[in-house]
Amino acid sequence: MTIQEAQDTVDQWINATGVRYFNELTNTAILMEEVGEVARIMSRKYGEQSFKKSDEAVDLGDEMADVLFVLICLANQTGINLTEAMKKNLIKKSIRDADRHKNNEKLK
Repeated sequence: MTIQEAQDTVDQWINATGVRYFNELTNTAILMEEVGEVARIMSRKYGEQSFKKSDEAVDLGDEMADVLFVLICLANQTGINLTEAMKKNLIKKSIRDADRHKNNEKLK
C-alpha cells in the first residue's frame, strides 16, 4: 500500500464506518495517546521496565498502526499530501545532514 493509498483508504473508512473525522484537536490528543502506548511497549520490551500482566498481550505493530492511522486522519483533515510532504522532508534532511551523521563520533 502506498502512502496515498493509505490516505485514501483511511478517508473511505472514516466516511463509511467512522461517520466523520473527529476534529483536529481531538485527533491530536488521540495521536499523543497512541504514541504513549507505543512508548509504553518500547520501555518494557527494550528498556528497563518490566511487563505487567496487562501488557503481556500487546502488539507493537498494531499500536504503531494506530499511530499511523491517526496521523493519516490529521493529514487528510488538514489537506496534507503525505507522499509529497515525505519527499520534501527527505530532501531537507539530505541537504541538512549530508555530512552530519558521517562526522558524528558518537555513531562510529
